[in-house]
Amino acid sequence: MGKTNKKNILWRYGLITLTFILFSIFVVVKLLYTTVIEAPAWNERARRELSRVDTIRPERGKILSCNGNILACNVKVYDVKIDLRHNKVKALRSIPWAKVDSLADSLDVYYPRISNLHKAHPDTFAKYSWHARLKRELEKADSCRPRALRLAKGKTLEDFERIKSFPFIKDFKGKGFRNPVYKEERSVRMYPYGKMAYRSIGRVNENFANHQIHGYSGLEKDLDSLLYGKPGLAKKVALTRGIGNWVSTPAVRGYDIRTTIDIDLQDMLEEELHNICLESHAEWGTAILMEVSTGEIKAISNIERLDDGTYGEALNRAVLPYEPGSVMKPISLMIAFEDGLVKNVNDMVSCAPFQKTFDPHGSGMKTMKQVIEQSSNTGIARVIFRGYEKDPSKFHDRLAGLGFFEPIRSGIAGECIPRIRKLLPKDSRGNNITMTARHLDLARQAYGYNTELPPLFTLSVYNAIANGGRYVRPHLMKGLIDEQGRDSVIPVQYIRDRICSEETARKVRECIKEVVWGEHGTARAVRDDRVCVAGKTGTAYPVEKGVYNTSKRRYAFAGFFPYEAPRYSCIALVLGPGGTSANRTSGQIVKNMALKMYSRGMLDVNVNYESDGSKGFPVVDGSTRSTKTLASVLKTDKVKRIRTKARGADDVMPDVTGYDALSAISILEKSGMRVKLHGEGRVVAQSVDAGTRLKRGGEVILTLKI
Repeated sequence: MGKTNKKNILWRYGLITLTFILFSIFVVVKLLYTTVIEAPAWNERARRELSRVDTIRPERGKILSCNGNILACNVKVYDVKIDLRHNKVKALRSIPWAKVDSLADSLDVYYPRISNLHKAHPDTFAKYSWHARLKRELEKADSCRPRALRLAKGKTLEDFERIKSFPFIKDFKGKGFRNPVYKEERSVRMYPYGKMAYRSIGRVNENFANHQIHGYSGLEKDLDSLLYGKPGLAKKVALTRGIGNWVSTPAVRGYDIRTTIDIDLQDMLEEELHNICLESHAEWGTAILMEVSTGEIKAISNIERLDDGTYGEALNRAVLPYEPGSVMKPISLMIAFEDGLVKNVNDMVSCAPFQKTFDPHGSGMKTMKQVIEQSSNTGIARVIFRGYEKDPSKFHDRLAGLGFFEPIRSGIAGECIPRIRKLLPKDSRGNNITMTARHLDLARQAYGYNTELPPLFTLSVYNAIANGGRYVRPHLMKGLIDEQGRDSVIPVQYIRDRICSEETARKVRECIKEVVWGEHGTARAVRDDRVCVAGKTGTAYPVEKGVYNTSKRRYAFAGFFPYEAPRYSCIALVLGPGGTSANRTSGQIVKNMALKMYSRGMLDVNVNYESDGSKGFPVVDGSTRSTKTLASVLKTDKVKRIRTKARGADDVMPDVTGYDALSAISILEKSGMRVKLHGEGRVVAQSVDAGTRLKRGGEVILTLKI
């Protein structure tokens, strides 16, 4: 019996020994095969892996406002996911459905798959709720469950920690090295001010082929080479525990771009443009505010009526060409003064019908002031004909010499140049063009038809007139900040050192002022004694499907303020139904901007106001003496009559304590006061006591506290 057992034991040991010997032979053979026969292939694979170079994506630079507020930046966000095939999930003997329901409730509250849909469509919400999704996934076999079920997208670390504390998920805490719930980090482009200056700031998108993020509109596109930075390089190296990355060339972060945009002015301009478009039932509107001396674009807005009747930021029409209408007349007059076709603002011209052109304000003799004031098509055409009747093509050459057909390079993507046809003796096919036809086109070009100017370009010329003839370049970029924080300021640039002489600019300004302040000016509704705005109206029919649509009109107003020492230039265009005017639409946008800036002390206007707020005229109370008598005594025809009224609630300082800043400013600005703010939050004190008699143009300081 013992011998039998010994024999069996030896047999088993022998079998085990033979197995180990065969396994050792297999290992040695495989080792030799791998290290000798397959060595070249493995060495080539190692060489390829170690020579592989990965690209390190650089961090994209920020876009900042003129005072450092962030308009666009990169933010790290996290996608929170759960691995339903994780060992800890598989180890569950049965699914704790009560805890899963609690998890679904929490997700539906904080991270719903479809927001607020349960209120209007409860059946749809039940179908797409987290209850339905979790139940559907957890009822599957272990091998069929998703590895990465996304619970929340683009969230913060705070959200990640919150999700980890939800029922069912928190049960996996502290059990092993890896948790079924994990996060994936990514970088996204954020715009803290939302749609503000949307088209001008622009947006980015990702190239899915190389995963690079580049701008596709606005400043993001136009300055992409500066914002993107320089990619880095990382080589693969052999480490003690596998292969890792070795950074050979570090990525260089993109420049931060400091723009000229002023957040406060941008907000004001967007609000005014929206209000006027809403009141006039406009299809779209665009407006630009620019600093006269530097050409810095302080605010730019483009809105369009959406399908639901509301307005939203849309196509950047500020840089697209449109027929300017009568806003072209001051530009033509500037050329006439420069070329000596007229000498001074009181030179006369006949406004009799001419080249199929007529003057709706009468056909008599008019001064240059009256031609611009009354927007005389005939008058401005006759003046231009004095110099260009014999060869109309030279008018185009004259404009070209001023830089009319050169790109402005403002930093706004999609920028166009003016389109003004050169009036040659023959057309593009070689056919003769009669002089009569060329003369008609020249007349129309002189007063703003047969031409297309982008609003930004039109504003640049008005800005030069306000700037004494210095033709500064409109721009959105103010400076660059590199990776080390070094700030570089971009100097003021000029399209031309001068577009006209200082004397010519003064004469044109004097004529433009009459549009608002003249007795027959086409923009008398823009007049306000607190700020002297000067500008020109323009109206044109839009071209749709190749023909003029006479049921609509494009209303324009371009000007500058304050007239005495221009600080800002502004242009507004509104496309709306007929029946209104540039005076009541685009002109009101510019006027309201000037008044708001005045009320907030942004214009440095120091004017001594009379009790009615008038400026520059003798003032008389109509209840005591007739204006005619006073005019004869003072030997002036500029006497302004005012009404005497009982002092009421409008004459005293309102109590704005407890109001938020915007509401308080709105109330006080309507009373004609200039407002300054100290602090943040709601108004807790005001420098002028409630009930005190108001002095129009006075200043009140509001103290705010959170």
